[in-house]
Amino acid sequence: MAAAGEAVLIVPGYRGSGESHWQSWLHHELAGSRVLSGVSWHEPVLADWAGRVRDEITRAPAPLWIVAHSFGCLATVIAVEDRPQNVAGVILAAPADPQRFHLLGLGRVDDRRLTVKTLADVLPTRALGVPGVLVASENDPWMSLSDARQWAQAWDIGVVNAGTVGHLNTESGFGPWPDVLDLLAELQRGALHAHATNPADFQQMPRGRGGALARVRRHTREQLGL
Repeated sequence: MAAAGEAVLIVPGYRGSGESHWQSWLHHELAGSRVLSGVSWHEPVLADWAGRVRDEITRAPAPLWIVAHSFGCLATVIAVEDRPQNVAGVILAAPADPQRFHLLGLGRVDDRRLTVKTLADVLPTRALGVPGVLVASENDPWMSLSDARQWAQAWDIGVVNAGTVGHLNTESGFGPWPDVLDLLAELQRGALHAHATNPADFQQMPRGRGGALARVRRHTREQLGL
């Protein structure tokens, strides 16, 4: 369980997390946890989602623990890159493959005048500066285990191979998922080797043009031809 006074933000993925999803179960298990709101669950636009996650991080009275799933993981890493000092740690469960999304959402863009960038072009490729663990699956249709390990290495967080558990969603049989509580508790105790870089080396990035979210918004405007 999360220790008293340690706030947890739950970030669902594309199409959200219904009542039978493990993230909804986790929300009921953790008193005081919050589920991200204010985004369109069926419109996975990275700039919008990452902006909402960063707003939650910025407003929190104490550093947040973040438990994200699927596309929510991609939004989370953008927000964390901007605000590492305000994040206690992250669990990224079954991240979605950023190559399958573009800056305007999911799938192809009808306007052929646009040169589509995938999210792999704008995601962080350096250490996030926070303790964390990426939970990967051996048969996840949304990201291969080898790709998951590469992203975890780039972000300097630990990797847990959960086995053949699909996309860690309702369709894979994950309503209650007690293991996520154990992972969160281990992170909070510092029992996981989940961060190899000194957090003091990371400073909060500015809100202006140098930030990760600003980079995503700039590329999104370019994608729209604005």
